Amino acid sequence: MAPFTIGLLAMSMSVDAFAASIGRGASTARHGLAAILATGLTFGIIEAITPLIGWGLGMVASRYVEAFDHWVAFGLLASVGLHMAWHALTAEEAATPRRGGRWALVATAIGTSLDAMAVGASLAFLDVNILVIAAAIGLATMAMSTLGLVLGRLLGQRFGRGTEVLGGVVLVIVGLAILYEHLGSA
Repeated sequence: MAPFTIGLLAMSMSVDAFAASIGRGASTARHGLAAILATGLTFGIIEAITPLIGWGLGMVASRYVEAFDHWVAFGLLASVGLHMAWHALTAEEAATPRRGGRWALVATAIGTSLDAMAVGASLAFLDVNILVIAAAIGLATMAMSTLGLVLGRLLGQRFGRGTEVLGGVVLVIVGLAILYEHLGSA
């Protein structure tokens, strides 16, 4: 696979994490540089691991992965997004921004990376270096989610709870888009 193609693939796999990070940045307490980088690293590592898992499963039985990955992604993203929007709408006015929990971060990262698992499964049938591709996807996702977190934080400071609600809605929409894409191609 050509480097340009790998780059395009890596960027396309990181778009969901970028959108989710914008919502996360808008809804969580102020992050220091270490927390921002740790969030980007979490998204990047999970996004790099999932195509490897998909590739391994694709080597064994890709049709089983494709049968349910979109439902898992939708469920994770929709539940995290709905919880985020619900919290924004029901929180006390004087409440300070909350810290997003580590489990919510991991669930969001997994939800946004399941499409990379399906890509990994499809790459199992090609003569590609899956390690290079997984590393490119992970690095692109780390960069995009770090940028999304910072942008979300800036938007959250300016627009408050509306941004948090919007971030939750974006996660649900990303989940619906994954579901639509998979069900529409079936």
